[in-house]
Amino acid sequence: MSARTSKPHEVVERALGLSRADGCVVIADEQSTANLRWAGNALTTNGVTRGRTLTVVATVDSKEGTASGVVSRSAVTADELEPLVRAAEAAARGAGPAEDAQPLVTGVAASPEFTEAPAETSSAVFADFAPALGEAFARARAGGRELYGFANHELVSTYVGTSTGLRLRHDQPNGTLELNAKSPDRTRSAWAGRSTRDFKDVDPAALDAELAVRLGWAERRVELPAGRYETLLPPSAVADLLIYQLWSASGRDAVEGRTVFSKPGGGTRVGEKLTELPLTLRSDPNEPGLESAPFVIAHSSGGDESVFDNGLPLTATEWLREGELRHLTTSRHSAGLTGLPVAPVIDNVILDGGDDRSLDEMVANTERGLLLTCLWYIREVDPASLLLTGLTRDGVYLVENGEVTGEVNNFRFNETPVGLLGRVTEAGRTEKTLPREWSDWFTRAAMPALRVPDFNMSSVSQGV
Repeated sequence: MSARTSKPHEVVERALGLSRADGCVVIADEQSTANLRWAGNALTTNGVTRGRTLTVVATVDSKEGTASGVVSRSAVTADELEPLVRAAEAAARGAGPAEDAQPLVTGVAASPEFTEAPAETSSAVFADFAPALGEAFARARAGGRELYGFANHELVSTYVGTSTGLRLRHDQPNGTLELNAKSPDRTRSAWAGRSTRDFKDVDPAALDAELAVRLGWAERRVELPAGRYETLLPPSAVADLLIYQLWSASGRDAVEGRTVFSKPGGGTRVGEKLTELPLTLRSDPNEPGLESAPFVIAHSSGGDESVFDNGLPLTATEWLREGELRHLTTSRHSAGLTGLPVAPVIDNVILDGGDDRSLDEMVANTERGLLLTCLWYIREVDPASLLLTGLTRDGVYLVENGEVTGEVNNFRFNETPVGLLGRVTEAGRTEKTLPREWSDWFTRAAMPALRVPDFNMSSVSQGV
């Protein structure tokens, strides 16, 4: 029997039993995916895939300290299991003492479902969605629109076992829907995206109706120069900016004076007000609809992530509380170095504290400004200020006297999320959203739309 056909928990136990290292962590990720793709109002492809990745972390003690070796491989057979364990041990013996070495985590209650078969997705996840999508194709065709896009659903069952007795499991569903509507001559394009756990809360008809309105807005074209504009950032764009801010919120880097969260003269900006609005940026593994792993799953060490922290329980963490910086990300090791609390990254992010206004209501209260659809090709320009650059995409609209009056050209922007938070004058209703730029890595987000009085459109772009 191959390791692939064995139950994941059996593979974890077998690998731990083979280990001769002083410490061992084994992570088995069982992944299944189902997807649909379409173009020109017709399905083009669909498929289901499955796979397993096994990661072995070996730790070896010496007088100089504890070294770690990490090896990950896919489709490991029973015959390849022992060579994989030995490779991790050899990597540990060949490495110097690990800077992030800590005792492996202990004392975490085992997951009751650790010995059960992995959860799997299938094409059945689209049982209701696919017929509704077909109806949307018919409406789009009748309305002179062409729909393009894809739906992807992934289910990953992760099993973590350690030589210190941890036996943990987490099942993570992850669904994304991206829909583009184009005019038949391809001169107009609009985008909408959704994040979902099971495709039961996405409505293709509603998305198509939203895109039809946006294509209508684009029938009038207005050319605008670069400059600073009052701008309404929709939840997707807000998520993309604040996810990058969270990724850059390393406690260690801040203490070492290398980031926007470093305090001039030493220390960090924890305790400072970053915005006058009562905005709270938080992560919570138990957030309804955005549930994520309740313990650390680390396949490698780096920055504020450590393989020694595998299995460490995660709890709700406020990064900002009512505008005040409260936490920066740390591992146990970097927390010890910096004196900051232990606060590992959690795989979701929520921004609360706005009012209950919808984006449409915020548009209605705009005298003159821009309404964005989404951002893409976001890149860091300056880590010390967290200055980012990127492009607008699939619809920038001019708002005049509370109404959208046309589509304008795309822009390149230059903005720092931290500086932007300090200038925001209004935040709307928090809602689940799909961060378009980072959707390959991060999908669990809930954000409000934000009004920025002077968003920096640094140059005109020819992007679509």
